[in-house]
Amino acid sequence: MTNALTRRRLLTAALATGVAVPLGAAGHRSATPAQAAPGPARLMLPRPTGPHRIGTVSLHLVDRSRPDPVAGPGHHRELMAGVWYPAARDARRHPVAPWMTAAPMRDLLASAGFDADVAAPRTAGQLGAPVLRTPGRLPVIVFSHGNDGHRAETTVVVQELASHGYVVVTVDHTYDGFSEFPDGRLTVPLDLSFTPWDSTRDLRFVLDRIEDLAAGRNPDAGHRRLPAGLGAALDPRRIGMFGWSKGATATALVMNTDRRVRAGLSFDGPMQSNPPITEIDRPFMLMTAEFSRAAEPSVEDIWAYYLRGWRLNVHAEGAAHGSYCDHQWLIPQLARLIGMSDEELASWVGTLDPARAVRIQQAYPLAFFDLHLRHRRQRLLEGPSAAFPEVRFIP
Repeated sequence: MTNALTRRRLLTAALATGVAVPLGAAGHRSATPAQAAPGPARLMLPRPTGPHRIGTVSLHLVDRSRPDPVAGPGHHRELMAGVWYPAARDARRHPVAPWMTAAPMRDLLASAGFDADVAAPRTAGQLGAPVLRTPGRLPVIVFSHGNDGHRAETTVVVQELASHGYVVVTVDHTYDGFSEFPDGRLTVPLDLSFTPWDSTRDLRFVLDRIEDLAAGRNPDAGHRRLPAGLGAALDPRRIGMFGWSKGATATALVMNTDRRVRAGLSFDGPMQSNPPITEIDRPFMLMTAEFSRAAEPSVEDIWAYYLRGWRLNVHAEGAAHGSYCDHQWLIPQLARLIGMSDEELASWVGTLDPARAVRIQQAYPLAFFDLHLRHRRQRLLEGPSAAFPEVRFIP
């Protein structure tokens, strides 16, 4: 987890340089900054490839079965979650959602020792837009972030899935990440023992709230208005889950303890937990980089002994731990601007080209969930592809 933390601080330092970067200019040394507009500078994210516009809404959730030892007596565990979904054609009337709101973004910067006025990237999501009307309900996918992370760290993947007709629920694990509640309270990573099992308890609580939404109930603690059509769009019988790093380990643990999750995807998860992961009899896919089966015994153990359903391990050559999240796109855009050498950059994000990393992030998770939640054959998952020569299938 230490490398993930350091990479996040590098990203924070890069954001603090205050430079806008044009879409599509990503590259290890080829990124050229655009002229910064007046006011805070802003990075850009790649566009999703799907046919649908995207809507998003935040939910403030309170788990009254779990006391909050940090907040003190009478307080219960609170979480922020984001819901991303295919939106109706008039979505553009709604404001654009930021990658992260301004206050936790400042905390993210301050955590690395930088005092900078930097705006977060804009996403493809429109805040509160009505949900696209479809003949049936849509499959749901839940995301769990890494150590000291935040729910925005795989926005490239989240937007891609939503643009292809999935509802994606992202979760901030309070005290293990950066978040903001509707009343302005901020939470940052604390020096607590927060394990993958703690993330698992959050995720199972969120699964309950997904069922509430699908049944027409509003689980938001403040009963804030939900986007039109949201509850009717969710199919609680088709739920998948993915996570990055610690969140990937939590994904496996949720599948150990909750059969509502029908398919799980690991973005370079270390698979270390106590108690350990046990048998998973549903589809599970490993996208490995630094935590490969050869490098991490716990990953080899889950592959050899505990994955009893459909399974697949793909490995992108040149990938680093952050190659399956937004870091791989954002950090190289800014490396030149902070004077980083090619060697130093490679130590953070590997040697995988950022544009190729984005295509891998978009294509393989979509194929996995299309296969197992929509039962559509995916030749991409049947063997090496000429379109992705850097992706190896590990038997």
